[in-house]
Amino acid sequence: MKCFYSDHFVLPLPPKHHFPIQKYAMLHRTLRTEQIVEEAQLHPPPPVPLPFLLAAHCKEYVERVRLGQLSKHEVRRIGFPWSPALYERSIRVAGATIEACKEALSAGISVNLAGGTHHASYDRGQGYCVFNDSAVAVRALQAEHSIKRILILDCDVHQGNGTAEIFADEPDVFTFSIHNHKAFPLHKAVSDLDIDVPPKTQDTAYLALLTQGLEEVFARFSPECVIYLAGVDPYEDDRLGGLSLTKAGLAQRDHLVLRACRERGLPVAITMSGGYAHRIEDIVALHAQTIEIATGYI
Repeated sequence: MKCFYSDHFVLPLPPKHHFPIQKYAMLHRTLRTEQIVEEAQLHPPPPVPLPFLLAAHCKEYVERVRLGQLSKHEVRRIGFPWSPALYERSIRVAGATIEACKEALSAGISVNLAGGTHHASYDRGQGYCVFNDSAVAVRALQAEHSIKRILILDCDVHQGNGTAEIFADEPDVFTFSIHNHKAFPLHKAVSDLDIDVPPKTQDTAYLALLTQGLEEVFARFSPECVIYLAGVDPYEDDRLGGLSLTKAGLAQRDHLVLRACRERGLPVAITMSGGYAHRIEDIVALHAQTIEIATGYI
């Protein structure tokens, strides 16, 4: 199983912005030191080819990001100060999801050690998301690999509003989001299937909702490929999530999703998405758990 990483592109961020970013380098180290994956399985991704980026985002927005011409409002909405490294890292993260999808088509499963930037829409970034890596990867699959029917299965605690907006009128892309309906973003988009989870929901109730959701997804849609956003922010100690899943509950969630895909012979590209627990070591351990579980589905 190949894992694609972008953490070698370090952003020059003030301390208040370190928390959402530093987990990626720590995850990369943890995978190596705990021998969850071998060194040969870890690969730096190429930047996303510009045509695929422009197939998912408007040219004017992409150029403003590249040239550092975002307005103060746009920068504030994204949550990171602009720098050349922000653009470079963002196109590498999108490139990593493309590579993970391509690898999944041949190997069955693959991982982007970042990604899941589901708040970015066609002409704007939001919520630590500059470009929507899932949307960009969909365009690459459709253009290069004749893969048309793609399921974006989003289990981050926040709704994938940008993804839902981008694919609102495309029947060949199914957007599924199971999220805390009280969490960010305030104004939700409309996915093909949204499951609104009440705050403080615990393992058993959440897993029951997810099971029902997966049954409905596969009753309504027959994908050729799955992009799985395995956010760990439903965790009970997450600062921004508002749900109450345990580490064991998140493991069961990953098994539910990956088992459902394997039973249907579907290739799966996994992205990390969100995680904001009080202890960054907990975030890293939860992401590492997802990857270790994934190794059992090769």
